[in-house]
Amino acid sequence: MDGVIPDKVFFKIGEVAGIAGVEQHVLRYWEDEFDPLRPDKNRSGQRLYQKKDVELVLEIKRLLYEEKFTIAGAKIKLKKYKKQRSSEEILEDREKFLQWKREIKQDLVSILNILDHKKS
Repeated sequence: MDGVIPDKVFFKIGEVAGIAGVEQHVLRYWEDEFDPLRPDKNRSGQRLYQKKDVELVLEIKRLLYEEKFTIAGAKIKLKKYKKQRSSEEILEDREKFLQWKREIKQDLVSILNILDHKKS
């Protein structure tokens, strides 16, 4: 099951360990080292990872095992990636807003034309 994320809402630590191909103690260690990796816990204290957490685990594993980053280097890389994603999302949101604004403007012009036509 290495690297394939099933379509589920929550994952237990054993499931995430299986998906990522690492031991459960490695995931607990990464939780201590990487601030963004904070799975929720249920009433009994069992970790419940969401899909975004599993994706982060896979990214951490890639940085550490494939790209050979140190823990400190992986933290820096993740922060840079997060900043880059944030600025991309802002640009995407801006484009969506501008499109929405153009559509509203066209609708208002159409309404004004209809009102002008009824006056005549």
